[in-house]
Amino acid sequence: MEASAQSKIKNANRKEALGTEPVGKLLFQLALPAITAQVVNLLYNLVDRMYIGHIKEVGHLALTGVGVCMTVILLVSAFAALAGMGGAPRASILMGKKQYRQAEEILGNCTALLILLAVILTAVILRFAEPMLLFFGASENTVGYGVQYLQVYAIGTIFVQMTLGLNMFISAQGFAKISMMTTLIGAVINIVLDPVFIFLFHMGVRGAALATILSQAVSAIWVLLFLTGEKTGLRLRLKNIRLSPRVIGPCILLGLSPFVMQSTESLINICFNRSLLSYGDDLAVGAMVILSSVMQFSMMPLQGLSQGAQPITGYNYGAGNAQRVKAVFRLLLICSLIYSLSIWCICMFLPQLVAMLFADNRELIDYSVWAMRIYMAASGIFGIQIACQQTFIAIGNAKTSLFLAVFRKILLLIPLIYILPHFLEDKVFAVFLAEPVADAIAVCTTATLFFIQFRRAMAKLAAQNEAKAQNAEENLA
Repeated sequence: MEASAQSKIKNANRKEALGTEPVGKLLFQLALPAITAQVVNLLYNLVDRMYIGHIKEVGHLALTGVGVCMTVILLVSAFAALAGMGGAPRASILMGKKQYRQAEEILGNCTALLILLAVILTAVILRFAEPMLLFFGASENTVGYGVQYLQVYAIGTIFVQMTLGLNMFISAQGFAKISMMTTLIGAVINIVLDPVFIFLFHMGVRGAALATILSQAVSAIWVLLFLTGEKTGLRLRLKNIRLSPRVIGPCILLGLSPFVMQSTESLINICFNRSLLSYGDDLAVGAMVILSSVMQFSMMPLQGLSQGAQPITGYNYGAGNAQRVKAVFRLLLICSLIYSLSIWCICMFLPQLVAMLFADNRELIDYSVWAMRIYMAASGIFGIQIACQQTFIAIGNAKTSLFLAVFRKILLLIPLIYILPHFLEDKVFAVFLAEPVADAIAVCTTATLFFIQFRRAMAKLAAQNEAKAQNAEENLA
């Protein structure tokens, strides 16, 4: 009983710290583990591709085939984000309002949604793996490798959903180190098992997929043990694992923005792969696999940084502390820009070293070098996009965040992939150019909308606080 009481006191102090500790200290404490978690999580797929790309004789073909699988994997992750990133920010806001029972209802409902989504996704992937990959841009030369990978990966979809979706609720409570350990444990297991299954047991791409799902299974068990244990502030209770429209509806609405952001990555990969296969060949698609991997690596730490800021922003927004919300955003924006500019410098000045991580085929490396300088040309300013868009999510502004996600990818990037080749002689160059053009326009639009709406939201918060203060004075009088 004494241990349980001490645990409750620690959880209460942790929750209060989100509203009292210095913003810089909090962001460092929460973001560093979250960034580590995001990078480590990315290693699941990057390490697979690195090992697969170095398989003797067929490595470049296997890399292309498994790379096309990334479209499906992104979709699986997007559905996890629909539940996790839709529910976790709402839970943070409710925690700021001291409504912990309602926050636990959100956790339970999102768990039920994750289980349902996992069952559906597993059935669809197992049934339609080959036609999906052919449609997504695989050729007859590479589709076999992709099918081998997906048939094994699909079996572990439930573990992926539970790990990615529920881990966001651990981060939302401020347990950044626990959240980091979720992905760190799985990634270490994956890195160890990959060469064993691929090379020692001669399982090829099937071995890479098996290593991934086994490591995700361990991570899922870790998450469930924590959320049902004594240390968690929001406990996963059996009575809450159900789907209540009243609870899950607003979560799905808020989760639509990150869902669109991630699922449209799949759609974009399809458009890129099909266009490059049409104007180029398997080599162009293989280069795109490397470029998309680099783009992921540039995005994941930014997502981790914003994930670290989310519970601080959400808690203080729910508590009505506008000054702390502003301070978190300013710090998030500065850190995001520094990182995105650093990645841009690496891609512009050291592209060959980056490409060599994924392939040893000289022709593929040379092709990727010139394509990277085009594709990543506007990546330096993308920190602005992430900081603004994720802050919209943290304060519960689902509509604007959803619009920005749709605007950049669906209204800009996808049309540009098909329009630009009609105006430029080098069709493949034109396809790669679509990315920086869309990014530049999207960042300008996002920054403008954020300046207008964030100021409006903070003014509204200040007015609410003033009204509460006046009511308090009247009650005392």
